[in-house]
Amino acid sequence: MSVHRARSAAFAAVLTAAALSLTACGSAGSSSAKSNSASGGKDAKTATSVADFGGMDALVAAAKKEGKLHVITLPRDWANYGKLMDDFKAKYGIEIEDENPDGSSQDEINAITSRKGQDRAPDVVDLGSAFAISAGKQGLLAPYKVADFDKIPATMKDAGGLSYNDYGGYMSIGCDAKKVAVCPKTFADLLKPDYKGMVALNGNPTKAGAAFGAVYAAALANAGSLDNIQPGIDFFGKVKQAGNFNPVEVTPATIEKGETPISIDWSYLNAGYSVKFKDKGIDWQVAIPSDGSYAQYYNQAVNKDAPHPAAARLWEEYLYSAAGQNGFMGGFATPALFDAMKAAGTLDADAASKLPPVEKPFTTFPTPDQTDAAKKVVTENWAKAIAG
Repeated sequence: MSVHRARSAAFAAVLTAAALSLTACGSAGSSSAKSNSASGGKDAKTATSVADFGGMDALVAAAKKEGKLHVITLPRDWANYGKLMDDFKAKYGIEIEDENPDGSSQDEINAITSRKGQDRAPDVVDLGSAFAISAGKQGLLAPYKVADFDKIPATMKDAGGLSYNDYGGYMSIGCDAKKVAVCPKTFADLLKPDYKGMVALNGNPTKAGAAFGAVYAAALANAGSLDNIQPGIDFFGKVKQAGNFNPVEVTPATIEKGETPISIDWSYLNAGYSVKFKDKGIDWQVAIPSDGSYAQYYNQAVNKDAPHPAAARLWEEYLYSAAGQNGFMGGFATPALFDAMKAAGTLDADAASKLPPVEKPFTTFPTPDQTDAAKKVVTENWAKAIAG
């Protein structure tokens, strides 16, 4: 995620063929908890599937007994999370506390480690791939396989159930057409003198999945590769040197105020802003750059020390149900179970038809090792590239 999580017909045809070709690699990787156990005396914290609870009814009962779910860094306008949280509460009567909605993936990991054993620790996290890999390696995540785990492609999940893709999209360029004379369509365009002080990211790439994805996309647009993200860092250094880099981290508020007229961000967020701000007179246009086509999923995971372990697992079951997966698509994101739901006839075809268009599908995703290595390079070199 980034801050603010810093989380056409042609495109629909691509989706129909292969779920947006987003066969991304999966991540590598309290008192209330003690009082709640699954059916048959099994501790909810060690349950690895709904079968461990004796079935869905028993899981629901255990989660309702806990009565709360702690989530973190989930903006209501990110991939339709507001509606997903409201629908979960309405369905199960479980209160959701969403802390620090404008935080980053790294903030989520920090909250797990700093609040271990505390009732205010996050129960679940939604992490960018690089951060899911890191959390898995640190031993912070609990293995849990949702009912439809076998339907999630092997390349989109940790085999042991530590984390698995939930929704994804393409890196895109959003632009306020009423403030920018000609909106940029490619990464190369971003170096033009027309865009002085306009080009902003959704967060810091050392902490936020969206900004990290922007750097990876820029690398691919500048002779880089999945093994070489440095050209992406160098590119943003050039954007800074040209006077075009805007250090303000993008949020809906900065867009509405006109502070970030050009935003490099996930396609589902930029597409959502096009709808969100239309009635406010903002003409927010979205382009998926053909010179740096890059797509990625976020990843769901349960905190190993979740204070509400049954509610955490019920939340995952809900997100991977047809209602949850279609809910993500209602926010212009592609769900992990797109192909399985299409085959089963449970996919919301109308929502699928509204996903943003893409000219050049992204089909080869970084492996966990490539992602981990790229994250290290960004962490070491980003600040130097945009200094001054």
